[in-house]
Amino acid sequence: MLKLRLSRGGTKKRPVYKVVVADSRFARDGRFIEKVGFFNPLLPKEKKERIGLEAERIKYWLGQGAQPTTRVARILGENELMPMPANGNNPQKAIPKKDRKKEGSEEAKKEEAPIAEAAPAAEAKKEEAPKVEAEQAAEAKKEEAPKAEAKKEEAPKEEKK
Repeated sequence: MLKLRLSRGGTKKRPVYKVVVADSRFARDGRFIEKVGFFNPLLPKEKKERIGLEAERIKYWLGQGAQPTTRVARILGENELMPMPANGNNPQKAIPKKDRKKEGSEEAKKEEAPIAEAAPAAEAKKEEAPKVEAEQAAEAKKEEAPKAEAKKEEAPKEEKK
């Protein structure tokens, strides 16, 4: 599969990238088919020399089925050579991991608080419901009891005849 990707060059801590068309099986900085641009991340975004692309060749390779990597897709989207990819924004990334956990536990406590307040009320309703049902069942038994006793009294009388 053909890929439009970045190939790293430059020295330690001073990267310069080439935008290349390469087979996905080849090494990142290894063999490539064609160089179609460059990218210098150390320059400010306003400078023209930060990114250089050969638009016609890139469109040709995209037409041939080459797939850009996510970083190259963003670069091409910024230069309007293809539609911008979906934004992979992670607002939590800027917060240190320790602080993320603390904030997460505080938010969880806040979410549990309304549930905890509602829980005793719900439990009270649950407790009241069985009491009411038990009282109704006891009353029904009391009403049935005299009827059953009356039937017992009538039954022996019928046997005597």
